[in-house]
Amino acid sequence: MNSSSVVVAAMAALMMFLLLAPISDAAISCSDVMKDLRPCVNYLTSGTGKPPSACCAGASALQSAASSSADKKAACECIKSASKSLNPNPQLAQALPANCGINLPYTISPSVDCSKIS
Repeated sequence: MNSSSVVVAAMAALMMFLLLAPISDAAISCSDVMKDLRPCVNYLTSGTGKPPSACCAGASALQSAASSSADKKAACECIKSASKSLNPNPQLAQALPANCGINLPYTISPSVDCSKIS
């Protein structure tokens, strides 16, 4: 499978997730989260080294947008579900916040426990 096929498949999976995502009390939506992190998809699935600047800009925008506990939990759930279909490189995903100079209260992982976020 070539890289453009992977990107198309990943975007299709993200769009399916967005259509099926539950509505919550959070002000942030999964579409907002995915829009912010879309520049990170190629890096997280097949990148190396430091993340691209567009990815870090999106991650920083997500950090700013997810200010309440409900927003943080909603963003975590969106990322968790997307991670299941994207299958990101675990080391790159875990290091993304630090490599972008931000602090997220959760890891980018399909197994993160979003209920523990405050």
